[in-house]
Amino acid sequence: MTAAYKWEVLKLLAQKRTYLGWGGLLAIPFLEVLALYLSSSKPGAGEGPPFLSQVVHNGMFVPLSALAALSFFLLPLLSSMAGAYPVAGEAEQGTMKTWLSRPVSRTTVLFSKWGIAVAYVVIGMVLVWAGGLLAGGVVFGLKPLVTTSGTTVSVAHGFWLTFLTYGLILLGMMCLISLAVLFSTFTNSSLTAAIVAMVIFIVLTILNGFHYFDFMKPYTFTAYNTTFLDLFRDPVYWRPVRDAVLTYAGTIAGATALAWYIFRRRDILT
Repeated sequence: MTAAYKWEVLKLLAQKRTYLGWGGLLAIPFLEVLALYLSSSKPGAGEGPPFLSQVVHNGMFVPLSALAALSFFLLPLLSSMAGAYPVAGEAEQGTMKTWLSRPVSRTTVLFSKWGIAVAYVVIGMVLVWAGGLLAGGVVFGLKPLVTTSGTTVSVAHGFWLTFLTYGLILLGMMCLISLAVLFSTFTNSSLTAAIVAMVIFIVLTILNGFHYFDFMKPYTFTAYNTTFLDLFRDPVYWRPVRDAVLTYAGTIAGATALAWYIFRRRDILT
């Protein structure tokens, strides 16, 4: 771990909003389980976020249902904020010139900030998984997982599908992090950078809902927001998963490369 990244870790752990964000994510699976446990009417098939109706029959679905619900707004919002603050926040506080005047390359500075934003989101997602597994296991039990095709897979295989789902959604969040980092390289406002990244996410998601814009779907990362559902077919429908990974990787690489290009030429006095 480089000195720059260690410093970013220390700053992340010293901020109260870090724990507020993690605490909010951790609360979601517990609140979901509590609401379902106390509710007199259980959700039917197709109601609520994906997997919600299966939660009351199998606690294995709690981490999946909680993350699916979060992936539509709250997790993208946190990802945008996490990506926007490390660079633009330094500019807001007037400490960026101190960073850039140190004997460390701008490339190292930028990628340490990008890396800490990704780490923040990863830890948050791990908390959702752990909290969901704990709450779901205690209240509803952990049982073999029933796929959307109607077949049953073992608990171990269910863990593997959950891992793949979390990894796929993480790649989508990394797209937002990279976009927020990009916009933060030419603005001194972390809020502005986060909002622009979220606006892009929302607008592209809306456009993907119209057939007129089908031509752009293969190239926009938001078109794959629900691709994780293909992991729960039997057999798994790998083609859209592969396309999602390629699109996510291209978006992350393109946004991060452009952010690096802009940041390395940034005025040291800003």
